[in-house]
Amino acid sequence: MESNVFKRTNRGEQEISSRLYNLVIGLVLCWGFAVNWFMLKAVPIEIIIAIPTWLFFIGYFASCLFGIHLFSRSTDPRVSFIGYNFVVVPFGLVINLVVSGFDPSLVLEAIKVTGMVTGVMMLLGTMYPAFFSKIAGALTIALLIVIVVELFQVLVLGIHQNWLDWAVVLIFCGYIGYDWGRANQIPKTIDNAVDSAAALYMDIINLFLRIIRILGRR
Repeated sequence: MESNVFKRTNRGEQEISSRLYNLVIGLVLCWGFAVNWFMLKAVPIEIIIAIPTWLFFIGYFASCLFGIHLFSRSTDPRVSFIGYNFVVVPFGLVINLVVSGFDPSLVLEAIKVTGMVTGVMMLLGTMYPAFFSKIAGALTIALLIVIVVELFQVLVLGIHQNWLDWAVVLIFCGYIGYDWGRANQIPKTIDNAVDSAAALYMDIINLFLRIIRILGRR
């Protein structure tokens, strides 16, 4: 998702080659996914369920917001990587909660679909960065509307309509294309690679969580 990471200009930091820049983004993404996979195997679902709901949500948002603040404000890749992990861990707990209710084969299928969709959107983001830049504002508005509607349905009406999952999938597809296109337009530094990976990580995980719900309804 959009942050001031993608508005950066060169501030005297040493730039690296495009190949190394993209490699760092890939490695940082893989680290996040590996941590999430380890949490799935090592953290019993009973421990997460035992956490009071209010405490879980406070901890989740506090950790994510702190992590986003670190990686979006820092120009030190080590600090940005620490911030990235403050986002990865709470996301991992949510992933653990969600996938616990699905068959492992369906989880694997959702991972494959997410990977293919992500690859396609990155390719489109590379080919048409101007288009994704134009729709960034619309994506933000659409996401806010969907969040409000979903919260109202769940908290007030006690329902969840399936079209919301499809809407979120489309929105985060757009965000992946946008964030990847923008990531390759800012100065290619190690810190910017870490920050770009962090933004893409959040897009991809949100996409995965909705895809698995859609597949699970089959």
